[in-house]
Amino acid sequence: MKSTPKNPGTPTRTSAPVRPGTRPAATGRPASAQRAANAQATQDFVRGVIAEMKRVTWPSRDEWVAATILTVALVVGVGVFTYLVDLAFGWIFTLLTGGAR
Repeated sequence: MKSTPKNPGTPTRTSAPVRPGTRPAATGRPASAQRAANAQATQDFVRGVIAEMKRVTWPSRDEWVAATILTVALVVGVGVFTYLVDLAFGWIFTLLTGGAR
């Protein structure tokens, strides 16, 4: 959409609105040709994904285990830190408010 010269910043419609449940205008190709083109595009995409996955350098088992242990340790560490900070703030607010809840 582009704005009009009279009202800058006000968008104008460049095409008719599409109602829900309606199909877009035909592209000029028969439905069977469109299906064939979609199938070919899908096949090309899958072939590309497979070729790309073959080029990936996957981590060794030792690297994978070390990364998993590190991740679990960091999650536990952040959880314990958050718990301790929550306890500290609870204690501080209890002192400030005189124990009222």
